[in-house]
Amino acid sequence: MADENGATRILLACGIGASTGFMAASMRKYAKSEGLNVTISAVSKSEIMDYADKIDVLLLGPHFASEVPAVQEQVKPYGVKVMAIDPDDYAALDGESILEDAIDLYEGIL
Repeated sequence: MADENGATRILLACGIGASTGFMAASMRKYAKSEGLNVTISAVSKSEIMDYADKIDVLLLGPHFASEVPAVQEQVKPYGVKVMAIDPDDYAALDGESILEDAIDLYEGIL
């Protein structure tokens, strides 16, 4: 779907949005260095449905991996692709790997 500028819209969600905020910043830095057309935001998991119609990819913190199927059902009407962030990438704040996974998921490669 993407936004009016063609940017892939990625949302990260965790318990209160703090740790994913750091991750989003790391991902934005990598995206800028690579010239990638993406928007990346981070919120609390409780806010997901407030953004469901405005995003393309939803990345959940690894501690919410078991909730991916339920969240997929919730956002299914909006065509949002959902996955949990790899725990090792999350621990390392590896924005590059996480962003590449998100893009692969959006493009149907994952």
